[in-house]
Amino acid sequence: MTSIPMVLAGLMGAFGVVLAALAAHAQPGASLDSAAQMLLFHALAVVGTSALSDSGRLRRSFAHVAIAGWLLGGTLFSGDIAMRSFLGHRLFPMAAPVGGSLLIASWLVFALAAAFRQR
Repeated sequence: MTSIPMVLAGLMGAFGVVLAALAAHAQPGASLDSAAQMLLFHALAVVGTSALSDSGRLRRSFAHVAIAGWLLGGTLFSGDIAMRSFLGHRLFPMAAPVGGSLLIASWLVFALAAAFRQR
């Protein structure tokens, strides 16, 4: 696995912590806690899936699709919530639901990666 997904996971984790702090101090009640959680959970999913894929415990092609989906889905979901909170408008119509759906689909692809692991 290239380092790009790992770098992006690090950024997701960092922004997740920032959003969690803002949810507690700057914008209470603005749903930033949900955005923070999505970034933090899926940053860890990217790191773990990268490691499992590199070790041969997951089907690499499915693992890469899941990783890409978590990166994009987390960005869309959390970016839309943060944008609404700070700028008063959406990233684009239905960005958060599209991102959330992509996160769910990526977990299903992860399940396929585990079911059809490398032999």
